[in-house]
Amino acid sequence: MKFKKKENNKLSNKQSLVTFLNSRSPISEQYRTIRSNIQFSSDTGIRSIVVTSSAPGEGKSTTVANLAIVFAQQGKKTLLIDADMRKPTVHYKFNVENQKGLTHVLTKRNHLEECIQESAIEHLSLLTTGPIPPNPAELLGSQVMIDVLDKALEQYDMVLIDTPPVLAVTDAQILANQCDGTILVIKSGETEVEAATKAKELLLAANGKLLGTVLNNKNINQSHYYYYYGNE
Repeated sequence: MKFKKKENNKLSNKQSLVTFLNSRSPISEQYRTIRSNIQFSSDTGIRSIVVTSSAPGEGKSTTVANLAIVFAQQGKKTLLIDADMRKPTVHYKFNVENQKGLTHVLTKRNHLEECIQESAIEHLSLLTTGPIPPNPAELLGSQVMIDVLDKALEQYDMVLIDTPPVLAVTDAQILANQCDGTILVIKSGETEVEAATKAKELLLAANGKLLGTVLNNKNINQSHYYYYYGNE
């Protein structure tokens, strides 16, 4: 079933979901460029991706949401997992319920299929956090989380994961170790070089495969590009 933009009432954060609401914009084109670079970055294929940042407010959640959309627009069956159990945003961006989600799956209160929601975008499914648990790192580092990822990859072509900032907690490092690749989001003019370097070091120390970085919030008067995706 296809959804028309004018008929869609389920997406509330219009500004952040630019790839759905304005797919011909220069920003949307840059997200498609990022998608292409990801696909060509490995001969074996990248199917599970962690998206994180060094600190809060650098645009990681907006980035992963739009990446999930452009993969879905390509016809790939895509699952977006909100693993930021400290400050979840996926349910806000897509205007869906967050009564049950990843927390319920990791604590074995529900099966994965019972917690996945369909979005208003064809081919894109969502797994929100559910209630915020007292022990996010322990849950994300459990064997159950590994099993969840394995099961998700049996059902979906692409699995993208929103995680907390690297320098704040260990959650991103834990998941980076379990996924095919990691993208580090940097905010132009705000992310400090030292912070970005430290975040990179922590991800690599966790044996995470750093695919590259996304530089966002670039002043368009300073550059022709809204986003830049580059190798490590």
